[in-house]
Amino acid sequence: MTQSSVEPKTTAEDAGNGSRVPAGRSWLDRYFHISKRGSTVAREVRGGVTTFMAMAYILLLNPVILSGKDVAGDSMATKAVITATAFAAALTTLLMGFVGKVPLALAAGLSVSGVISSQVAPEMTWPQAMGMCVMYGVVIMLLVVTGLREMIMNAIPLALKHGITMGIGLFIAIIGLVKGGFVHPGKATPLSLGPAGELSGWPVLLFAGTLLLIFMLQARNIPGAILIGIITGTVVAVILNAMDVIAPDQWANGAPELHGGAISSPDFSLFGDVEFGGWGEVGAMTVGMIVFTLVLAGFFDAMATIIGVGTEANLADEKGRMPGLSKALFIDGAGGAIGGVAGGSGQTVFVESATGVGEGARTGLASVVTGLFFAACLFFTPLTAIVPQEVASAALVVIGAMMMMNARHVDWADRATAIPVFLTVVLMPFTYTITTGVAAGVISWVAIKIAQGKAREIGAFMWGLTVIFIVYFALNPIEGWLGVH
Repeated sequence: MTQSSVEPKTTAEDAGNGSRVPAGRSWLDRYFHISKRGSTVAREVRGGVTTFMAMAYILLLNPVILSGKDVAGDSMATKAVITATAFAAALTTLLMGFVGKVPLALAAGLSVSGVISSQVAPEMTWPQAMGMCVMYGVVIMLLVVTGLREMIMNAIPLALKHGITMGIGLFIAIIGLVKGGFVHPGKATPLSLGPAGELSGWPVLLFAGTLLLIFMLQARNIPGAILIGIITGTVVAVILNAMDVIAPDQWANGAPELHGGAISSPDFSLFGDVEFGGWGEVGAMTVGMIVFTLVLAGFFDAMATIIGVGTEANLADEKGRMPGLSKALFIDGAGGAIGGVAGGSGQTVFVESATGVGEGARTGLASVVTGLFFAACLFFTPLTAIVPQEVASAALVVIGAMMMMNARHVDWADRATAIPVFLTVVLMPFTYTITTGVAAGVISWVAIKIAQGKAREIGAFMWGLTVIFIVYFALNPIEGWLGVH
């Protein structure tokens, strides 16, 4: 995957006299290169709608992930988080369409939101956590501008990249299992099935039923399986609640009821509520590691997703270059800052963009259509607020399962590869931190290379990363030795 200042021509764009490019094209066709890429306006619109349907679940999931309390004991209002999620997704996706001109849609990254909720909020206030999003977004933009992003991607061993993706998948899955009420802290064990070794209450059974339904729909390759599953589970929840089958206090985030009308004005109360100070009690080292963790969470999937979707759309050449690659990477980085300012967590490219490509999308017009649909959702937050946490959490487990499919790319027979990947994958959910998994994987990979007498294969970046992660694990004794905190 080589980033170049010379934008390559794809098969459709390099067509000669036999090209399908008609004379007298409309400004829309000329701006988005619709005919050049062998597409039509109808295909782009259909692809944009399909992509939105495939990823609209983020409007329901992101508020669930960000529903906890911060270090001050404060929570963000659900309606405000839904508004922030829809606004940031609309803005970044529209930017990708109009500026990047590629069929890629962005929304709140589940891995980033997971880090914000489980690792950042317990240490900081929500405004400070969103400040962290802005900082990591700026860092990624600088990495793109300087060309370091590609250098870093090339330095990380491919097997570890797959391991990081799988580990994040398990991390997201365990968040879903906990928020769905399926997994609880055990009395005699670290974790248990339900609060006492058995499932308790109708809501958790609805979680399990929704999860199975989504898996069944996916097995039949039905488009929008996640969204269909969430809608179905919500309808069942509303019916059960109306029949008084489930007591209101059994629902994790309140009974699934519509309060007021289905349409309301957006709640922008979180917009601009960002702080960059007050980190004295946390410490500079902790702030640095949080930013580093967020960069990791939003970093590794984006380039692979962009290239993968671009290749499927026949936009990338044999070296992985594609029109607008630099712009797409920059917009993806800017999504972190935009999401932080909006109050909805960092934005990143969604692999569900491939569903729109499958429907024929080849240009940024499809992204514009997807972005407009997200913008329209700003006025329907009461409907999305009905979705029970137990229903929405099922989608987290499904996405975790999808990310685990990267296991097929790992050579498990090679211990030098399998051991670092194993540590990376299992330590993320077991320690509830992405950084720990990445750190263990990097250190063990370097250690094994040294044991094999292949130190020359490590590379300067991996050496530097190893030193940083050793300090990360040894931070407490080092602080004690230096007498600082």
